[in-house]
Amino acid sequence: MDYILAALVGLFITAGVYLLLSRSVIRMLLGMTIFGNGVNLLIFTAGRVMREIPPIVPPGLDTPDGAIANPLPQALILTAIVIGFSMFAFLLVLAFRAYQSLDADNTDAMRLAEPERAPQPPLSY
Repeated sequence: MDYILAALVGLFITAGVYLLLSRSVIRMLLGMTIFGNGVNLLIFTAGRVMREIPPIVPPGLDTPDGAIANPLPQALILTAIVIGFSMFAFLLVLAFRAYQSLDADNTDAMRLAEPERAPQPPLSY
């Protein structure tokens, strides 16, 4: 089971990086989402995935009497899912507005939409 999850994590991260390196903004967005899901699965796998054993210490015991799942990675992943979804929604709206104003989804075409004689940023402060 661990080898299957490791291969799935590798597949998610590989697909995410491949999509992040493309020039299309929508592909970059999807790549970032897939990459985030791969990292979440990696954290979840590191927290010992166990099917029948809950991440709860039985009442009356100070320490667990056997192997239990770690509840901290599960809590971190729930938080990461909410943050990842809100970031995806924000960036999707940002990409849509950029497409509306520039009429381009390709990052090279977006760069060409910048004015030629735009003021340069300061070289030092």
